[in-house]
Amino acid sequence: MNFLGNAYPWVKAAHVIFVIFWMAGMFMLPRYLVYHQEAVPGSAEAKAWVEREAKIRHIILTPSMILVWVLGLMLAANAGMFSGVGGLGWLHAKLFFVLLLSAYHGWAVGYAKKLATGKPSLTGKQLRMLNEVPAVLVTLIVLLVIVRPF
Repeated sequence: MNFLGNAYPWVKAAHVIFVIFWMAGMFMLPRYLVYHQEAVPGSAEAKAWVEREAKIRHIILTPSMILVWVLGLMLAANAGMFSGVGGLGWLHAKLFFVLLLSAYHGWAVGYAKKLATGKPSLTGKQLRMLNEVPAVLVTLIVLLVIVRPF
């Protein structure tokens, strides 16, 4: 517990920075998927969306998510989560929602690859509704971190 010492604020700042990067990508990629799905399969526009989706995944999304997890687990360990410290129910709940957000990230990446092969399986309306998942999850995560209700 408290193994980060003076590095704690730096690790926390880096965690927040990469959360912002990850969430920016998580708000962009689902919108890209909608535009991609609406493009004519095999068209130049569809090919451009494939390239954009790959770039956002490789440059922003996946590296940011990995750093969020690494830094976040360091902060959790620093708080004593793995040492049996009490009063961290909010942190357990937060990690559950971050796990769901990570699963959504994986789904979105998988759906982008599906679209790249010209095999959409959702309607435009379904895809637009799924765009709201990251906003709902990040809202719950922020509330848990700030309010710490349990």
